Amino acid sequence: MQGYKARQGISLQPLVAGSIVFAMVAVTVLLLLQGKQAAERLLISAGTDAAQQLSRTIDEQVRRLLQPAEVTLRLLSIDPMAEAQDMATRMDRLPVGFEVLDSNPVISAFYMGYTNGEFLLVRSIDDPSLRRRFSAPPTAVYMVQTIHRDAAGDLIGEWWFYDASRRLLERRSQPGYHYDPRTRPWYLDAAQGQDIIITRPYVFFTTREVGITLARTSARGRAVVGLDAALADLGPVMQRMRLTPGTEATIVSPGARILAYPDMERLLHLDTDMPRLPLLEEVGIPSLAHLFTMSPPVGTAVNFNIDGQTWYGIRMPLAAFPGSGTDILISIPGDELLADARRIITRQALLAILLVLLFLPAGWYLGRRIARPMKQLADRVGRLTEFDFTPTSPLRTRLREACHLDETLQSMSQTINNFLRISQTLSREKSLVNMLDSVLEQLVTSFRVDGGAIYLLDDASNHFQLVARYGHFQIDRSPLSSHFQLDAEDWQEQDAAIASIVSRTLSPSDALYTQVLRLRDGELQGFLVLTSPVDEYGVRRQDLSFRSFVEELSGTAAVAIETRQMFEAQKKLLDAVIRLLADAIDAKSPYTSGHCERVPVLATRMIERLNHLDTGPFADFQLGEEEMEAFHMAAWLHDCGKITSPEHMVDKATKLETLYNRIHEIRTRFEVLLRDARIDYWRGLAEGGDAGALTKRLAQRELQLQSDYALIAQANLGAESMDEAHLDELRRIAQQRWWRHFDNRIGLSSEELRRMADRPPDSLPVEEALLQDRHDHIVRWGERRPPVTRDDPRNLWGFDMSLPRHAMNLGELHNLSIPRGTLTDEERFHINDHIVQTIIMLNRLPLPRHLRPVPEIAGNHHEKLDGTGYPRRLNANQLSIPARVLAIADVFEALTAADRPYKPAKTLSESLRLMADMAHRDHLDPELFEVFIRERLYLQYAERYLRPEQIDYIDEDDYLEIVRGARSPVQPGNTRDTAQ
Repeated sequence: MQGYKARQGISLQPLVAGSIVFAMVAVTVLLLLQGKQAAERLLISAGTDAAQQLSRTIDEQVRRLLQPAEVTLRLLSIDPMAEAQDMATRMDRLPVGFEVLDSNPVISAFYMGYTNGEFLLVRSIDDPSLRRRFSAPPTAVYMVQTIHRDAAGDLIGEWWFYDASRRLLERRSQPGYHYDPRTRPWYLDAAQGQDIIITRPYVFFTTREVGITLARTSARGRAVVGLDAALADLGPVMQRMRLTPGTEATIVSPGARILAYPDMERLLHLDTDMPRLPLLEEVGIPSLAHLFTMSPPVGTAVNFNIDGQTWYGIRMPLAAFPGSGTDILISIPGDELLADARRIITRQALLAILLVLLFLPAGWYLGRRIARPMKQLADRVGRLTEFDFTPTSPLRTRLREACHLDETLQSMSQTINNFLRISQTLSREKSLVNMLDSVLEQLVTSFRVDGGAIYLLDDASNHFQLVARYGHFQIDRSPLSSHFQLDAEDWQEQDAAIASIVSRTLSPSDALYTQVLRLRDGELQGFLVLTSPVDEYGVRRQDLSFRSFVEELSGTAAVAIETRQMFEAQKKLLDAVIRLLADAIDAKSPYTSGHCERVPVLATRMIERLNHLDTGPFADFQLGEEEMEAFHMAAWLHDCGKITSPEHMVDKATKLETLYNRIHEIRTRFEVLLRDARIDYWRGLAEGGDAGALTKRLAQRELQLQSDYALIAQANLGAESMDEAHLDELRRIAQQRWWRHFDNRIGLSSEELRRMADRPPDSLPVEEALLQDRHDHIVRWGERRPPVTRDDPRNLWGFDMSLPRHAMNLGELHNLSIPRGTLTDEERFHINDHIVQTIIMLNRLPLPRHLRPVPEIAGNHHEKLDGTGYPRRLNANQLSIPARVLAIADVFEALTAADRPYKPAKTLSESLRLMADMAHRDHLDPELFEVFIRERLYLQYAERYLRPEQIDYIDEDDYLEIVRGARSPVQPGNTRDTAQ
């Protein structure tokens, strides 16, 4: 570019290579220094952790020694030996004392000091030195020392020796044995409270062991019980846990006396036969003595010098003796502690030097590889600034950022063009497909390109689908994946990358221009692809106005597309909600599942066929797109009120069925009558009656009961009509009596009890009829009376239905007396009430203008042309053609359904014959039924939904003659066949 002067600077190649080499050397030196310091800190920290672990181990060892001793002491404090006032009782409890010594090796002796000055001590003397000390018999294992008062009240001392079998070997009087326990510290301290007291460690006079004394008062306070526990195991524990060969460790008291040391033989010094704990300075351990004098903070490692040698020391409290001031001192020679660190640092230094020498050439080479593509990219950017948009070959590099920058630069050179506005076309067309076709045609024609295409994202497949195409455009119609590998976060960069990817995917020759379309919230919506014209040399024309126009157009087009997609999405959502409600209604009953789905299929097929008829009475009938949408919704919602219908009524297969079949109760009563007949038979025999006559009477009774029950069971099925003779027979059977001995008001719900509240309870036993119509079988309307009668002021929808006197009548004789079918008048009303609820529910919806016919179409499919239908008794003049079509579809589906419990599946011929009779009697539209037959809509439905055995021979003319009255109508079938 003229007038532009490049600024001088440092070349990128040597700068990158030198920086890499310098960084490697600097990092190596820093790592070595840091590694040395870290290793030393790590080893010192490890030593501190080990010292803390030793402290915890010793604490745990002391606790393991003290816990059994404390438990033993508590048991001894409640033993009768502690409360005994005479020697005989105490000696009788000696086996307990021997068991204490045998089961607790730590306990060297236990003793009891009594409030009257008496004393008892039990110790183990299995050590030969102890037996020699007390001049005990050679086989003695236990020694008992006692001080007790004789008859005169004087204190007498005695020693008792026992062997391993706990037999008394010798009882020795000790006139010179004087010991008042009440003056001893362990007695005085324990007597002041109820809890266990623990003394500081000291050397036991008798065994020469280091240990402690535990004591507490007895349960009733008549004695203080004490025991001696040895701490001999602490020395070996400290010996095993030494960190280095030169490590020194000890346990010291506040007075600098050593309580434990790995070499326990150095601890005991004898002065005039009195054992004692040595002072730290007497043992000759300079490092520990110096550490004790320094008194460093607890748990903090310190270093110090002794005779030119560096030591690391730490002081830890012994938590097992809280408040005693007892500490653990540990000192470690510095040479031994840091020896490993020095070896590690030496090896790391040699390795680092070797790595630096190896990577110096690699760093220089890597710097050159990084700098070379950057220089090439800089040259390409320079060409762009000079408006040189000539395509270049892809940058040969493995650097992802460099490749992405190269692709972006090429995309920029392909997307510069002029633009124009065509918003009028975008806003004029309602149909999304027609709008896209029109916009694409204008683009291709106005700019004289070869062709174009528009892809939109399909949410279902998550792929871009081809929705519009125009011109001479050779393009693969296959969907494009929406998974783009993009590194950029900015939308513009992403759009450029996507455009480049799509262009290369659809046309490897790179002859396409792609504009990404986004929604208002930035979500990817699709893309517009146009071919770019090329000159005779095959170079793409750089038309900036064209590209600017497409960019400007994309925003307007995206908004227009989004708006129309929102409308379609709302329609799909509404349709899905409708199908969801229909599926929920079908799912309520396994016997009617699929009804709400099959009826719309048949009704829609029939209405579409009417739209295509050009002759006959329906030649002028035509439903537009919006009217078809309303009919489709009405067909799916025609039974939405069934969501309120009780399933046990809809599926009622027998007359006595409610939530269950009450024939079982009736059968039980027959069993009771049969049992009573047999009881009468045996009673007659017992009273001396004629056996032959009794047997004959019993046989007659059994036969009569079997016959009566068979009649009731057959009547319960509802398969045959009930004439007056059948009803008289039912009444005769119902008058038979049986005795009830149990209260019929217990175990009932509150609703059942409410219906029985106006009658007093029966006095048991009570004689009842075999079949009953009781007052509590009546369920009254109350406040739930529906507004379906013409004179009801709440009736805002024009209903004209007969309301039964009661909401329900569960009477047994009442239900068995149903003339035909299985439904009472009350149950039939509840089933028919579903259409009332359908009309109410649909009228409450805020339907748009073109959907306002939905309640009329859906709510009138049970009306009849002669005005005898329900719920509003409309006549032919008040029924629209869509409502009549829906009525035929509903009846045909109900007749052919094979999943109803109250009827067997009807064949195709039976169903059409019944429908022909209904059309003859103006229950169905005769002309629509003729279309249904002539166009063979029934057969298309049957082949898809009916069982093979239901599809039989059909004589279409025969059914049409029935409609016209040329043939006699058939007898009506089960009145519930068309209830759906």
